[in-house]
Amino acid sequence: MKTVVDPLKSPLKPEYKRFYIPIKSKFIISHAAAFLWMCISIYLGLPWLEDLSKIVSFPVALLIIGGISYIPGYLNAFLVMSLLLDRQPPLKNEFPTDEITVLIAAHNEADKIFQTLYYLDKQDYQGNMKVIVINNASTDHTVKEVQRAKKELTFEIDLLHEEKPGKFHALNLALQAVHTPYVITLDADTLLPKSSIRYLVARIKSSPDDVCAVAGSVLTKNSRENIWTKIQEWDYFLGIASIKRLQGLYQGTLVAQGAYSLYKTSCVKEVGGWPNAIGEDIVLTWRLLQKHWRVYFEPLAVAFTEVPSSLKHFIRQRARWARGMIEGLNEIKPWKQPQVYSKYLTGVNLIMPYLDLTFTLCWIPGLVLACFGHYWIVGPMTLLVLPLTLFSYGILYYYQKHYVFKPLNLRIRKNIAGFVLFVIGYQMIMSPVSVYGYVQEVFKFKRNWK
Repeated sequence: MKTVVDPLKSPLKPEYKRFYIPIKSKFIISHAAAFLWMCISIYLGLPWLEDLSKIVSFPVALLIIGGISYIPGYLNAFLVMSLLLDRQPPLKNEFPTDEITVLIAAHNEADKIFQTLYYLDKQDYQGNMKVIVINNASTDHTVKEVQRAKKELTFEIDLLHEEKPGKFHALNLALQAVHTPYVITLDADTLLPKSSIRYLVARIKSSPDDVCAVAGSVLTKNSRENIWTKIQEWDYFLGIASIKRLQGLYQGTLVAQGAYSLYKTSCVKEVGGWPNAIGEDIVLTWRLLQKHWRVYFEPLAVAFTEVPSSLKHFIRQRARWARGMIEGLNEIKPWKQPQVYSKYLTGVNLIMPYLDLTFTLCWIPGLVLACFGHYWIVGPMTLLVLPLTLFSYGILYYYQKHYVFKPLNLRIRKNIAGFVLFVIGYQMIMSPVSVYGYVQEVFKFKRNWK
């Protein structure tokens, strides 16, 4: 029996009328602020450009500084201004009752799948919820744990078997059995607070008809495991969440991530289900955007997932993400996206390989040179990026604390060491890993699904 939720005791504060700024105006204002910031940066950095030009020539110096300063500064300023202007539309009905289906693809998840299903069973969603678990070539006791959940939990669970390795195979098999208007994908190691499903469905029910998917807010579950997971906690809490909010503001969230997202079933079926890609959720989302549909983001639909606890597994995961981005760009060019905001957001991904290459091949060696007193690439001017970065993180931290965690009665863990290492050194790992992923995709290396 599900817990009855009293609509009179909603955790959300009532929305008061505010001065409305159209999305187009927010887009223009944010770009104007970013352009102004870049102009100031270029002016202040003229001596830096001049000194580096004497060593590597002006075109090369411009290429290097553009990749590690001008363009990243522009994008960061655009992000900050957009976050300042962002106002999440109020939910029209916080307590929807539409029928939904939850798909969970599981490969060797015997130690996690029961807990994931247990948290699903504790949801305060009042609509009928069917769960389909797809055993994807597991060799452990995943099936036994699902059968235990079928006996001990209250909702309907169907167990399917897909022997072909690959998450897209498992999801497409289950898609044939989905007859509800909405379908949710959930990773087998991901836990949902009690109102997550409700907020996810409420957001799509409160959205225009051309919204075909809503991405949930994925955070880390195992952040206390070691220093590496502590660092990733801030990446999910600040970095990834800020990008999701930016993309959600412009109605073109680029990844309705497979870990936790909701889709209109008819839309997924119309584009042929999940594609044969290592970044199946990225390519699926871009196919949906290409159909003139929009994808939203719901910060209150929180999910806690298990992040890699070792550098080896982190590299595999983020290399897959980088490969998935290239797959998406190869299939659907940004200029073929129908919405102007989607053109811009996917277009930014076109320059990401350049930025990651410049950071990897120029900034990191430049940092080493700076340690020996040679400030040719990295010097005092590069420190100007830090205030804007910290300011953007401060904005998001305030938003997450007061508008997400507080309404959900969640507490932000004290993780100072993880934050310091995240700000100082995270990008020095991320960019080389991304470059590794680009190389894997260019040369079509063997896919690693986990």
